[in-house]
Amino acid sequence: MSIALPQRPALARRLWTPRLVATLALFVVSAAFFCAVVGYALVRQADERQAMERRTALLTAIQDIRNAGADFTRLDPRQFKYIERTAGLKNLRFETEPIEDDREVQSVLDTHGRILGWFSWEPQNAMSSALGELQPLAILTAILLVSFAGFALWQVRRTVRELGASEQLAWHLAHEDMLTGLPNHRKMIEQIDAVMAQRAHGEVATLAFLDLDGLKDINDAYGHAAGDDLLKEVGNRLRKVMLRDACCGRFDGDEFALALIAPDMEAAEDAVQAVAAELARPYWADGQIVQLGVTTGLAHAPRDGRSRDELMRRSDLALRSGKRKERGRVVRFAPPMDVEFDDRRFLERELKRAIEDQSLDVHYQPIVGADGTRVLGAEALLRWNHPLRGAIPPGKFVSIAESCGLMAKLGEFVLRRALADARRWPGLYIAVNLSPVQVRDTALVETITELLAEYGVPASRLMLEVTEGVLIDNPAEAKARLDALKALGVRLALDDFGTGYSSLTYLQRFKFDKLKIDKGFVEPLARQAESQAVVQAIVALGRALNLTLLAEGVETEEQRVLLRLAGCDEMQGFLFARPAPREALDRLVAGAAEVPSAAQAVA
Repeated sequence: MSIALPQRPALARRLWTPRLVATLALFVVSAAFFCAVVGYALVRQADERQAMERRTALLTAIQDIRNAGADFTRLDPRQFKYIERTAGLKNLRFETEPIEDDREVQSVLDTHGRILGWFSWEPQNAMSSALGELQPLAILTAILLVSFAGFALWQVRRTVRELGASEQLAWHLAHEDMLTGLPNHRKMIEQIDAVMAQRAHGEVATLAFLDLDGLKDINDAYGHAAGDDLLKEVGNRLRKVMLRDACCGRFDGDEFALALIAPDMEAAEDAVQAVAAELARPYWADGQIVQLGVTTGLAHAPRDGRSRDELMRRSDLALRSGKRKERGRVVRFAPPMDVEFDDRRFLERELKRAIEDQSLDVHYQPIVGADGTRVLGAEALLRWNHPLRGAIPPGKFVSIAESCGLMAKLGEFVLRRALADARRWPGLYIAVNLSPVQVRDTALVETITELLAEYGVPASRLMLEVTEGVLIDNPAEAKARLDALKALGVRLALDDFGTGYSSLTYLQRFKFDKLKIDKGFVEPLARQAESQAVVQAIVALGRALNLTLLAEGVETEEQRVLLRLAGCDEMQGFLFARPAPREALDRLVAGAAEVPSAAQAVA
């Protein structure tokens, strides 16, 4: 769907300050010119008024002389001084002939109206003269004002251009993903609203979240530049396959969103399948062909929700379900996912309360020697007995703790309880599982150091078990953290050996003390010769690397015998004892010289 981007705000509303500056500059220049014109007119008027007053005074003086009967052609110098002083004239002379210079004149008439001569004097425009002396300064000031106005106008034009460019960039940053050029999270929210609003009766509006599986591995293998190029190619492919009534954008990191209108749900899901298939085709990264998996979760309106928030939440639930159970597929939202989500939210709240109330418990499963008679250690296993739900398996609530940020507190609780209980059994070592989240915690080494000192337990009595999931996420960081733990004297075990992808590589890079053979290899021992060969190969590898071998999940005496013959050093399983509270291990350690028989253990 081609949905117009929102109109950019009018630039004029954002330019009131520079325009005000320009307006003020023009006003100042105009006012200056106006004041100059008015001032000049007032100066001229003042000079003319003074000239009129002097001429009037001169006429009065002439009348006084005439009344005295004086001869104007033979005036005494004292009379000239009198006239000059009375009229305020400068360099007064009486002329009998007309003059042609720039002096001012006043004719003198006899009693018969005949011209006797002319009084002349130098013009005295004092204020105009003063203004003339200030003329260069006034011109300079005018030039400066005009220059200022011109500069202000130029600055406004430049500011308009810069603000226009900045506004355009800000608009793109606010609405488009700079890497792929697709609409970003904010813009996609607007487009999802638009798609739902434009859905006609009988049509469906579909929202799909597409998550790229394996992008992190490509970043680690080829660098982030290659990962960025791959994301750009993903954006290009989305633009090429996008339908007319659809829109797509980069929602977050390696997650993309697709919203479309279709006649029915089947047509919508076919379109989403086609997009997912296009994105799942091989890519080029740093000159190599790489493959990305695409897990998709989708929801339809109005079936799965009538508001944008409902549709987004349920599409996200479908995506989460797909990433847990059906990676690489398109998963449609189903009502049980809502129930599962609500259940996870409930367990999350209850788990926080259980950690604060210390209502969790730790059970211990003995680890015995290959002869099945000596207890060598115990594995600490977290248990949660909820007052309403009863026993909740660790596999369910540990994943919740990892996803909601509770793993650090939960892991510290287990370590603290295990080390406190370890003082009850000074001859045994205690094994504690570490999750990938704990290994990523920079405070892990410091926490274990403090707990060992607090409970006075030697570091050699603590065995920390990790799985390949801990090592895959960030091998360099995991190695640094595990090496620091080894430096404390803590022992390390690789759990579930043989069930991952690169166990042999990890054995080369990491300094483990023990290999735990997964129960998946132990259970078919009595039935399959191949399983016996695999176990023997694992034992031979462990011997070559000077590692202790522990088999877990031992449930029958036949399995125990076969494992002992294969060369296993230690075992644990229901054959010897089930996980139980610390009091049960107290009785086993204190009251029995040998481990109970299989029948006793199961009972």
